[in-house]
Amino acid sequence: MAALGDIGSSMSKPQPTLEVVPKKPRPGLDASDPPMSTEESQLDAIIVEIGQCGRFQIINYLLLCLPIICNAFYSISFVFTAGDVSHRCKITQCDGLDTSFDEAFLNFTTPQRLGNWDQCQHFAVRSDLMGESSCNASSFNSTQRVDCDAGFKLRNDDNTIASEFGIFCADKWKLSMVGTVNNIGQFVGIPLGGYLADRYGRKSILVIAGILSSFAGLARSHAPEYYSFLSLEFLDMAVGSTLFPTAFLLAVELVGPKHRVVAATVISLTYGLAEAFMGYLANYLRDWRVFLRVLYTPALLHLTFVCLLPESVRWLLSQSKELDAKSTLRRVARVNRRVLSEKKLSDLIRSNRLLVAQSSAPGGQYSVRQIFQSLGGRTALCCFVWFTHTLVALGLSLNSAQLSGSKFENFSMTGLMQLPGILMATTLMNWIGRRWAFSSCQFTYAALLLAVAATDEGYPVASSTLYFLAKMTSTGSFMILYFFTSEIFPTSCRNSMLSFCSSVGRFGSMLAPQTTLLIAHYEYAPHLLFALFGFTCSGLALFFPETTNKVLPTTLAEARALDKSIPREKVSKSAA
Repeated sequence: MAALGDIGSSMSKPQPTLEVVPKKPRPGLDASDPPMSTEESQLDAIIVEIGQCGRFQIINYLLLCLPIICNAFYSISFVFTAGDVSHRCKITQCDGLDTSFDEAFLNFTTPQRLGNWDQCQHFAVRSDLMGESSCNASSFNSTQRVDCDAGFKLRNDDNTIASEFGIFCADKWKLSMVGTVNNIGQFVGIPLGGYLADRYGRKSILVIAGILSSFAGLARSHAPEYYSFLSLEFLDMAVGSTLFPTAFLLAVELVGPKHRVVAATVISLTYGLAEAFMGYLANYLRDWRVFLRVLYTPALLHLTFVCLLPESVRWLLSQSKELDAKSTLRRVARVNRRVLSEKKLSDLIRSNRLLVAQSSAPGGQYSVRQIFQSLGGRTALCCFVWFTHTLVALGLSLNSAQLSGSKFENFSMTGLMQLPGILMATTLMNWIGRRWAFSSCQFTYAALLLAVAATDEGYPVASSTLYFLAKMTSTGSFMILYFFTSEIFPTSCRNSMLSFCSSVGRFGSMLAPQTTLLIAHYEYAPHLLFALFGFTCSGLALFFPETTNKVLPTTLAEARALDKSIPREKVSKSAA
């Protein structure tokens, strides 16, 4: 791009940031913050020189697929481990060892509910025939129903915690509670992991989170009863939910501006494919204990990241770990078979020292008060948008559960539907920029949901098609949001803020299951609710700054300056 060329050409001259010249702060900027720096511009220029997407980046992206795939598995595996199983009452007078789920005697022993055999009640045996084992219509009173008292008969051989721990009928709330606890674990783990990743490094947190999550998942596969399973579900997400946001940021920080969209796209496509694969895997492995062991054992490979995965250069510079940063950049150049100018490397280090010395972040870290004083409005808006997206994304998935067919195939199709949505989002981001692409996607899925409610009765096929298009567009919007959030906060608190906004969004996913209760009042109430949030976010999204083809901000001053739509080339000049 032209802006990258400007940066690259300017690197052959002495860098203006090396001259410590006091400057009058820009209006709206805190005088305690340094003026707009060129450290990120210098780093991006070096990445362009040593290869933005060479062998080194490809190898590291393959490594980062591991935490992405693991997070896709672990964040929603409860759909299968804690899934309900089709069951009916066991009829003592009729059922034997060789009887199946569907038998002729059900016509006079079991009532129907919504076109299926009632799962929790059967017709009472006539009082004058108690103790007899006659299996005929005259033995049962079709006007009197009783709860299952002799156990249950299952439709198939699915082995979930429902069948193993006897969670049926009145206890079904325990199954939905697993999903709620999973999201509570993410609410706790994502901001905690984000803070630790900003404090101690992306790589360290990926290794620790991956290993601990593996231990928690494998321990859960040996849970002897429900409450130990539930506790380990929470622990798993509390330690492992940071895998995706941390890997996502490490991937984005590894490349220059030209390839950041491609980087985010690869990560997001990997996540969607992993979800689709898990559906087919669950169909093959019907035992929840075996299923968990197959999912969690590969996470032990995170231990190899200690030797194989480099730390983020941007994070190293923000923490003044300059020797490690120089070593990593030299390694990138060597693997990509490029030549790295030592002069440019020295200029980068000197510029970084000046930046850190002038920064108002003690020890390279901003306080919570500093962040919210500078970017409070942006953070609040980001949290609201995250809340909306988690509410809509999970809500649409839950409302699609009524579709006919195999639940495994439907789940896999839901994962595959993310792929066109992600590619659409990538195209829009390159075409019209982050902000307008984001707003357009939200407006579109909101309008589609209104169309679903308007056409469902008269044109059910068209309505279903519109519903899946809304799901696809919502996925694309979510992808842009993840990308957007990683670009509007400074380096030293980027992971923390991404994790914080994502964590607040978990309130949406906690509330999403309750939206189905609105159907009792109005069939399309969830659609209208999601559309209302979508239209609202579509308008509010225009208050975000545009970040297309701009360097990632290093300081709070640079992050705030994004609101003024300062082009990248002007950022470099303003630092002089």
